[in-house]
Amino acid sequence: MPLPLLYNRIQGRNLERLAALSDGIFAVAMTLLVLDLHVPVAAQVHSEHDLLAALAGMAPQWITYGMSFLTLGIFWAGQQTQLNNISEGNRDLTWIHLGFLFVTTLVPFSTRLLAEFITYRLALGIYWLNILALGAMLYWSWMYAARQGLIKADVPKDVQLSVCRRILIAQSLYAAGAALCFVRVWLSIAVIVVLQLNYAIAPRLGRKKETGQAPS
Repeated sequence: MPLPLLYNRIQGRNLERLAALSDGIFAVAMTLLVLDLHVPVAAQVHSEHDLLAALAGMAPQWITYGMSFLTLGIFWAGQQTQLNNISEGNRDLTWIHLGFLFVTTLVPFSTRLLAEFITYRLALGIYWLNILALGAMLYWSWMYAARQGLIKADVPKDVQLSVCRRILIAQSLYAAGAALCFVRVWLSIAVIVVLQLNYAIAPRLGRKKETGQAPS
């Protein structure tokens, strides 16, 4: 076998290294989000009322920060779920996930853009495209792993299908939420936040209900 082909066969098999890289990139992206929150300029604050007004004026920054932190948390959890259920990687799967991480690094930019131009449909559209690209890369990753037989043998078929279904449903809902910007941008943002909260909290609430425990 030619050396380049042999190298391609052995490249990217260690998923732990990929997971470690992903953890680092998500940590940096989340940190960049909070670094974009700037305290009010001291020279413009002369009273408690001025400080309160300045903090209220930062509302778009607080909202987009919360949205994007949830977004990154949801997609980090989604990627980790996939990696935990894949037996081993290969060269192509590694590069698919590197593409996913590339899109992840764009989240601070699309977040800042939306914070600065939160009433503009184009800014919201770019933010939604960022979410769409993240979902598309995860979907591609899981479908590729399934076709190549890389998913662990003990993962039931219905679980494999549920991963795809979850991504498709979530992306459809995000698209519907983004489309509401043609009615009102703030309505679109509110729907996206509700969707994010649903995917972050609702499954946990459901488990608590099943076990008879009160949610915390």
